[in-house]
Amino acid sequence: METARPMSLTPSQTMASGAASSEPETDLWSVQSDASLQETQPRALKQGDAFAVFDHHGDALSGPRSPEGLFWRDTRHLSHLAMTVCGRRPMLLSSILRDDNATLTCDLTNPDVFDQDGELRMARDALHIRRSCFLWNAACHQRVVVKNYDQKPHRVMIAITFSADFADLFEVRGSRREHRGERHPPEPAANHVRLSYTGLDQRVRVTTLGFDPEPSQLTGNRAVFEFTLAPRESRTLYMEVSCRTPGVNRSPAQGYFTALRDSRRDLRRLSGRAAAVSSSNDVFNEALRRSVSDLYMLVTDTEDGPYPYAGIPWFSTVFGRDALITALQTLWLDPEITRGVLRHLARNQATETDALADAEPGKILHEIRHGEMAELREVPFRRYYGSVDSTPLFVALCGAYLRRTGDVRAIQQLWPHVVAALDWIRTSGDRDGDGFVEYGRQTPDGLVNQGWKDSFDSVFHANGALAHGPIALCEVQAYVYAAWQAARDMAAALGDGATAAACETRARDLRTAFDAAFFDEELGTYVLALDGDKRPCRVRASNAGHVLTFGLALPERAVAVAKTLMAPGSFCGWGVRTVPETEARYNPMSYHNGSVWPHDNALVAYGLRRYGYRAEAGQIFAGLFAASTYIEMRRLPELFCGFARQRGQGPTFYPVACSPQAWAATAPLFMLQACLGVSFDPAGNAISFTEPLLPPFLDEVTIRNLRIGEASCDIAVSGRQSIVHVLRRSGPLKVLVTA
Repeated sequence: METARPMSLTPSQTMASGAASSEPETDLWSVQSDASLQETQPRALKQGDAFAVFDHHGDALSGPRSPEGLFWRDTRHLSHLAMTVCGRRPMLLSSILRDDNATLTCDLTNPDVFDQDGELRMARDALHIRRSCFLWNAACHQRVVVKNYDQKPHRVMIAITFSADFADLFEVRGSRREHRGERHPPEPAANHVRLSYTGLDQRVRVTTLGFDPEPSQLTGNRAVFEFTLAPRESRTLYMEVSCRTPGVNRSPAQGYFTALRDSRRDLRRLSGRAAAVSSSNDVFNEALRRSVSDLYMLVTDTEDGPYPYAGIPWFSTVFGRDALITALQTLWLDPEITRGVLRHLARNQATETDALADAEPGKILHEIRHGEMAELREVPFRRYYGSVDSTPLFVALCGAYLRRTGDVRAIQQLWPHVVAALDWIRTSGDRDGDGFVEYGRQTPDGLVNQGWKDSFDSVFHANGALAHGPIALCEVQAYVYAAWQAARDMAAALGDGATAAACETRARDLRTAFDAAFFDEELGTYVLALDGDKRPCRVRASNAGHVLTFGLALPERAVAVAKTLMAPGSFCGWGVRTVPETEARYNPMSYHNGSVWPHDNALVAYGLRRYGYRAEAGQIFAGLFAASTYIEMRRLPELFCGFARQRGQGPTFYPVACSPQAWAATAPLFMLQACLGVSFDPAGNAISFTEPLLPPFLDEVTIRNLRIGEASCDIAVSGRQSIVHVLRRSGPLKVLVTA
């Protein structure tokens, strides 16, 4: 059966589309949901290309638009998993993720169990049921230990029901499909069941469930274990759900312990190379541990090195922009992540024009998808390049990596990709030759807006009218400025003085032109964007903070920008809103027009600190930390609503925010770097602390194993004067402090 595909447009049609006077008020690729993730606060696990979303019982309960289940490479391989005890759902005692996110442990007990005559057969709390779950190598491993604490024996029946809908992730998010492939009848055997589906892409996707011991009954959707437990006796059951076909003779019990050992070793290996941070504030320490654990759970080993996937449940895949910003935020602590991100994005850099994928030579990836809908191009994201900022951020991060590590050899390898990216910035990225980089989607199915605020309604004029393309965003010009400066530094390090001088000239010219076109004296900040007619979108927005982050702002403009960002209508007490209350489309419950994003605030705080506004940076840091104290597991989500902070109340959550989200997880680490003023000089073997200022909720911060080359040190910063102490030093390393 032939599948309908989006129609490609010719270049002339594309420009006509980009110049349309308005966009329909719809968002084709937004997450559709009838219920908030906050209602259930699901438990998320991730390893490699697999992730799972369970409820507090360790179940995945199917239902309309439920995000729960086991996913692998953008396909849901297990859509329903539910355990009952003697025909009843067990009662929840506790549900805990390990600090390193390695294992979900659910403690459960039995409710009252009655016989057919209505007589109480087993009182509640007679059984303790401990359910442990983790992921390893595209499989979910579960162990269930049942112990009888009653004074008499009990006949126990544990039933596990299961099914696999093999839904594409975009279906789970709410996309509708007219046609699907074929789900095959389940194939049960003695101790395992095989579920399978042949997609319209002719790929066979398989889920295999193995059980140990052999169930008393096993059908295509249910496994039943029946046994008698004497007082204080326990019984252990194992289940392995594999998204690839394992050997059916392997014992799930043996596989459980082997996989548990290997998964914990892998997490220790990933996180062990990074510098470790602790503080005098125990609650902040909890938040830090969760941030680091979330980061390394989201990191996936690729052929090019570690790569942080964007977030769970909707974005557990390679994203360009998210990974670039995550790597920037963690560069000071773990440069290896940055190297892995740069190498992987270089490998996937566009080399030809593909309108459906918004690809042009030199452009850096937006996202990769592996599911059936992507393979059939029912969605344009199989290998999609529809982000205007990934390309300049790639070049800027290359330069930041060089400044952090001095690794000229890596830059030599990346240089051809840097040159290709710069060529795109000069040519295809600058559609009208005015020196600014603009975007406009090349097909109707591409993203309407291609900056980090990519909602359909996130770029608008003062009266609320949506801007038409091609659009030049203010923060993108800052990324381009940083890219030219980075290219200057890299060219100089490679001995190409002429190229370095040319890049310096481009950066200087851009700074002059940008100030003239984007700064608005009346607004007291930079306009959000220029539309396709070069009319300014006279809107105050957090985007202007990124202009500070990457150094594009003229020093004399910084005071007005800082004042506007920290004004009461913008700073809500938890952080800087994406759009302040003064603007026409402000809505604190929107995705991009009034919400608070941790990563956005981290960039804004860094920018304020760069221009000397240390107290304001600390104020943002304190607001986000205060928000985390009201959030389960101290985990900052992708975003939360921008309602004003009220005394004694926590933030209002956004219903479908990803949690964990990589760039939200690393936001506190970046803000800490900003407050401490940490920078590196690999040529001089020096780590500098410039005017360090601890945020108001910290009296001391300790950083261990902070490295530069082969040398390392442990540092403590303490007191209201933020005095820097060197606790340990290994190798020829200098620690410099500038007051």
